[in-house]
Amino acid sequence: MFTPNHTNFSHPTFFLASAPGLGSAGFWLAFPLCSVYLMALAGNGAVVFIVRTEMSLHSPMYFFLCMLAAIDLVLSTCTMPRLLFLLWFDAREISFGACLIQMFFIHSMSAIESTILLAMAVDRYMAICHPLRHAAVLTNPVTVKIGLAAVARGVMFFLPLPLLILRLTFCGSKVLSHSYCLHQDVMNLACTSTTVNVIYGLAAIVLVMGLDSLLIALSYFMIIKAVLQLSSRRERVRAFSTCVAHLCVVLAFYVPLIGLSVVHRFGKNLTPLVHVIMGDIYLLVPPLLNPVVYGVRTKQIRRRILRCILHQ
Repeated sequence: MFTPNHTNFSHPTFFLASAPGLGSAGFWLAFPLCSVYLMALAGNGAVVFIVRTEMSLHSPMYFFLCMLAAIDLVLSTCTMPRLLFLLWFDAREISFGACLIQMFFIHSMSAIESTILLAMAVDRYMAICHPLRHAAVLTNPVTVKIGLAAVARGVMFFLPLPLLILRLTFCGSKVLSHSYCLHQDVMNLACTSTTVNVIYGLAAIVLVMGLDSLLIALSYFMIIKAVLQLSSRRERVRAFSTCVAHLCVVLAFYVPLIGLSVVHRFGKNLTPLVHVIMGDIYLLVPPLLNPVVYGVRTKQIRRRILRCILHQ
């Protein structure tokens, strides 16, 4: 029995948002979403496998790409199966503990992905602006250390979010705005003061995603400045072309993130369907697009994938 307003102060059960207004169409919507999820798994899994097994790809740029694919695998896997289960079986209930675990993985993985995107921007900056120092500075051991630092940063900044939720009391509606658990969404259901949650959540977002986006923009400003100083038009086009894939991935990550933040801050009067769609786009688009973009733009990965397909 669906009773979203029942009271449980210690361990409340939350109710995920399905696609309102779709009715039975939500059941059929799950099939294309399942296809998207399987394509994301196959694409990112292929990238991880190819980079790991192809010795010629054991360089910083491809290691960063492998990390990005691994993050997308974790992000999509911690959200999509639950969404499909919701649409097919109307299983909207999620326990308090499961909600906090999902919240931690979503926020921490997003932070790690943001850090890796920044590292890839620095890699492009070094390759274009300081090509002679690039190989000496960004070595494989340094790349591994950057990956470990990204994980530590994501955990350090976003582990407190579910811990801060533990101190809140929930005594009203338990219906979330999305088909998964986000800190700001769960926090808004509390009937006690959320000032600490608001301040810390905003600080974490600004110090991670906000700072990363500014540094990425600064990296590309310096890249553009250096490229425009090249005398040959052909050299300028070639230099810019090495950044196209990374720019597409950056936009695929930050545009839905900004859109979701705007909807949360200023979209209280919007229909629930808008919140659900923006939330699903935020978690579905990057895992699907990233392997496609790099598969198309990277010759080595494209050739290896074609070789695997043709040999089967």
